[in-house]
Amino acid sequence: MARIAFILLCHKDPEAIIRQARQLTAVGDCISIHFDARAPAASYAMIREALADDPSVTFAKKRVRCGWGEWSLVQATLHAVEAAVEAFPRATHFYMVSGDCMAIKSAQYAHAVLDADDVDYIESFDFFESDWIKTGMKEERLIYRHWFNERTQKTWFYRSWWLQRRLGLEREIPADIQVMIGSQWWCLRRRTIEWIMDFVRRRRDVVRFFRTTWIPDETFFQTLVRHLVPEPEIRTRTLTFLMFTDYGMPVTFHDDHYDLLLSQDYLFARKISPEAARLRAWLGDLYASDRIEFQISDEGRRLYHFLTGRGRIGRRFAPRFWETETSLGRERELLIVACKKWHVAKRLVGSIKHHTNIPAIEYLFNEEDTPLPDLGGIQSTLEKRTRHRRALMRMLFDYHETDRLIFCIDTANLDLMQDFFSDRNVTRLLEIECTFSDDFLIGHAQRVGLAGAQTSEETLKQLLPTIRYDVVFEADRIRDAGFPNHTRIRESNTPEQNAPPIAAFLSLPEESARGIAETPHLFAD
Repeated sequence: MARIAFILLCHKDPEAIIRQARQLTAVGDCISIHFDARAPAASYAMIREALADDPSVTFAKKRVRCGWGEWSLVQATLHAVEAAVEAFPRATHFYMVSGDCMAIKSAQYAHAVLDADDVDYIESFDFFESDWIKTGMKEERLIYRHWFNERTQKTWFYRSWWLQRRLGLEREIPADIQVMIGSQWWCLRRRTIEWIMDFVRRRRDVVRFFRTTWIPDETFFQTLVRHLVPEPEIRTRTLTFLMFTDYGMPVTFHDDHYDLLLSQDYLFARKISPEAARLRAWLGDLYASDRIEFQISDEGRRLYHFLTGRGRIGRRFAPRFWETETSLGRERELLIVACKKWHVAKRLVGSIKHHTNIPAIEYLFNEEDTPLPDLGGIQSTLEKRTRHRRALMRMLFDYHETDRLIFCIDTANLDLMQDFFSDRNVTRLLEIECTFSDDFLIGHAQRVGLAGAQTSEETLKQLLPTIRYDVVFEADRIRDAGFPNHTRIRESNTPEQNAPPIAAFLSLPEESARGIAETPHLFAD
């Protein structure tokens, strides 16, 4: 039967690390911990002391100072793997996790999955042929040497890169390897791990090459596994469920995501919010349970591909286009209408255009076919609009020859709202609070790819509470953001009650705003 040696890279929250280690080892698995050398010595001492008597826990013999995008993350992983191989001779699989990861299945279920198929689980796509990297550096990650950290030593990072380009100091990739790329969250068999460790000892040239590549944790193990293991024994996927927003940031899971997580075809998930105390407790109990029946829905996989497939902007490597001119202009006023029911916002905006001369655009960051003028291609895809958001808005202000502009946005796009509110221009937000029937939420799930026409009633019952809680959570996040100039109208209000916030939003007399509030069938589905 499978026995998992977890490879844990972590750098904070020692109490949570202790709980995580105890939960994972309570059912017979084991764990090797690398705690970032940048972290306080007292935190590391706390973890060592608390877990000192547990034979299922070991620690990397050498701690390194880890930096995002650096070889240090790979080196830390190798140190933890080396300790696990030595300490746990009966471990059959080695599973990479972080302090933000938690199991979303029972240990019994996870072991059965690993026993059922003698393969390695690791994302491993061709570095040059695949579109895994959406923006930023690609071949530059490999053909130039990177000694500096882009986040902490930005000036030196780009000076070094540009100097190498100017002098033509490109280097060759080792001739006998095909560089691959994928997620750093893998699960590998013991034999594969032993082959990798032997390869590291023998092929110092390959190790030297990856030491000065950029973000090698996405390429090193992915390349070596594909080089060493026969293709039929590789499943090009991760067993860890993770999602990304349109802006490339990891989605964080909260207490109300429990049912959603359990229905995914994965064994672990990240990132679990540190504040999600109930979710962490539930998932900890789940891993130790004897539950082996889980209803895995096709909607989970569709949800994953839906979110990642819309354009994984990914990690940031260079200044974005919009950052060369960061402000929309002090004299300009950006008016944002936020609503989950897109047809309601469109009706309201249509009424505003009828009663005023303010240019208004519908869901330009959510709908690909939103009518837009030709702006040189920046408007052509949702990915480009989101990535070049400020440049796009500046062009729209100029195109309409106006200093006031309205656009609609989904309530899920808090990052866009925060970005626009951080600008020097005046930004106002009108939030439309609607009621949501089950039929509407089912239709919403089908529109965004979370459900299909053949989705079972049982699956919809599991999905509906999560979607409803997500809608409430989105509204709470907007309130918690504390935006200035934030007004709200409600479906439950009368037109007389909705007129003042509309008047404040548009800087109109209340009499004019009342005509907008009285728009026929404004909230009708």
